[in-house]
Parts: sequence; C-alpha cells; structure tokens
Amino acid sequence: MQFHQLQSPQRKRKRRIGRGGKRGTYSGKGMKGQKSRAGGKLRPQLRDTIKKFPKKRGVKTRGFHTQGRPHNVAEVQLRTLEKIMKAGETVTPKLLAQKGVIQVRGGKMPEVKLLGSLTLAKKLLIQDCQISKGARFAIEKAGGKVIEKSEV
Repeated sequence: MQFHQLQSPQRKRKRRIGRGGKRGTYSGKGMKGQKSRAGGKLRPQLRDTIKKFPKKRGVKTRGFHTQGRPHNVAEVQLRTLEKIMKAGETVTPKLLAQKGVIQVRGGKMPEVKLLGSLTLAKKLLIQDCQISKGARFAIEKAGGKVIEKSEV
C-alpha cells in the first residue's frame, strides 16, 4: 500500500427523521402525541420524586434521632451506675464504654448525660458528663462530686 492509496474511513450520517422527505408525513414517528413532537422527551420519574421533597428554609431531613434527642448523646440512668460502679470510683465516658454501658460508634465517643433522681448509696465522682438537676442533687446528697470541665 502506498500513500496515495490511503482512504479516510467513511462515516455514515445519522438520519434525521420527522422533517418530511422519503419517509412520509409522520416520518416513522406515528401520529400525534408527546413522542411524535420535536424535542418530545418524556419527563424522568426521578424528577417527580425530587420535586415532592420540601425545599423551604428550616426543613431538614431528620437523622437518627430518638425521642427528639440527638443521636450523639448517650443517656445513662443513675440506677445503672448504682449497679456497675464501686464506691469512690470516677465516672467518665471512657470508663462507661469499657464497662459496656455506652457504645462508641464510628470511633467517636458520644457525650454522656446522667439522668434520674433516685437516692444513691455510693459516693461517686462524675467527670466529663452532662448531668440533669435531679441526678446532680442525688449524687451530691450521697457525698459524691460533679467535676466541671473548668476544674480539671
């Protein structure tokens, strides 16, 4: 083969139907209707689904919430501490995770909130935990102490 014998590849032109010509009046598109019109594309089903979601200010999809409380706060009852802790022990989120009271999810330690208002028989030190008024009163009445973050 020589240079003057080379040919470029022949490209076939795409047939444009719907403009009269050899295919007749309807040009293979049938009669009337959305599909026979120029630019006749059907609306995607996904678009209708998306349009149903509210897009106003303040409307957000709820994540994993339980009873209106955010999922990153683990709630611990005082009666649970009464059962598993020894007198004089310091309660921290890390210790509660080790004892299996709270779960560490995704490598993140959740914030711990102590709830309840029963009378404690053990003296406990509470550190790095949120605490309700009733729980604070019960712990301090038993001789325990709540260590605030500023005191550490």
